[in-house]
Amino acid sequence: MKKAVQFGAGNIGRGFIAQLLSESGFEVVFADVVDAVVENINARHTYPIRYAAPGSPTTWVKNVRAVNSKVPENAAREIADADLMCTAVGVNVLPYVAPVIALGIKARYDAGVTEPINIIICENLQHMGAFLKGEVKKHLDESLYGYLDEKVGFVESVVGRMVPVMTPEQKAEDPLLSIVEPYKHLPVAKSMIKGDFPEIVGIEPKDNFQGYVDRKLYTHNAGHAAAAYLGNLKGYTYIYEAMRDPEVAATVREIMNETGEGLIKKHGLDRAEHMAHIDDLIERFGNVALADTVKRVGGDPLRKLRHEDRLVGGALLAREYGVFPKAMCKAIAAALVFNPEGDPTAAQVQSLIAEKGAKAAFCEISGVDEGDPIVDEIMKNYNNIKS
Repeated sequence: MKKAVQFGAGNIGRGFIAQLLSESGFEVVFADVVDAVVENINARHTYPIRYAAPGSPTTWVKNVRAVNSKVPENAAREIADADLMCTAVGVNVLPYVAPVIALGIKARYDAGVTEPINIIICENLQHMGAFLKGEVKKHLDESLYGYLDEKVGFVESVVGRMVPVMTPEQKAEDPLLSIVEPYKHLPVAKSMIKGDFPEIVGIEPKDNFQGYVDRKLYTHNAGHAAAAYLGNLKGYTYIYEAMRDPEVAATVREIMNETGEGLIKKHGLDRAEHMAHIDDLIERFGNVALADTVKRVGGDPLRKLRHEDRLVGGALLAREYGVFPKAMCKAIAAALVFNPEGDPTAAQVQSLIAEKGAKAAFCEISGVDEGDPIVDEIMKNYNNIKS
């Protein structure tokens, strides 16, 4: 049986990646630092997953065990004879995982392992492969750099499965239970793979990988955030409530159509496939069982209004390829008034607006020139909202 070492036994590691690996005949060894999770997995060697869909049965992920990576040698021993590694720990944790991976790579080298190993990196970070490789390199002797370059693939991925915040009742039901949406596709960068890559359910090596990275940001993330900001204007609590509003749903679709034109032209995406992807996202955003909140999805508007992020970046992409982003400008204006209690960056946006005015504040946050016609369209919508 092939073996995969999965760093992180949280929502994505346990609720997505391990499921795909287990269904593909792998033994999955979780490397995690949460004692209770490690102990629970080792006591049972299986755990339940339930889809966020009406009447969904419970699926059991099998052939799993865990090691506590607070003792790095535990994980390094598993890496020494593993066939695959994966990370789903969060960007800020990657530097702490890197020395453990480095120790495992040294163990492979010392054991004379010549078969390449790939690391599927499931983190929300542009250029995550180069970042993690750089962090691992810091903990390797220079004599191992050639082995690292030749035998270890740092493979980027695009995680599209949405995982709802679990209720206290669901958490009490089983400490290892994961509630996830049924979506089951994980594009990975084919060019970053070293050696042979096994057939794994749902994992899709792609030649045009950057196209899928941009599609996630400017279609999925942009549409989801737009639903939150537009839904907030109408007082909705949940994303599914916003998507039941015909006006909100139509604007969200139009936003994804605007960015879609840019994506299709820039990356040569298949038009029919992309339109079907938009249809699928509209349906998924409206999933009542996900119970995702406007406050969570719209959170951190300061970051989401940056130049290359989902909203402004999507607007500029559409305009670059001949589409004026009229619908996206509505969502950006709605983001400028988004100010839920407890969101520190929303408060920063409001403070900046109070100090400099909405137009100057937006331009400072986004890096868009004040004379850009997009700014005029955003301000027109902003003033309509405020009045």
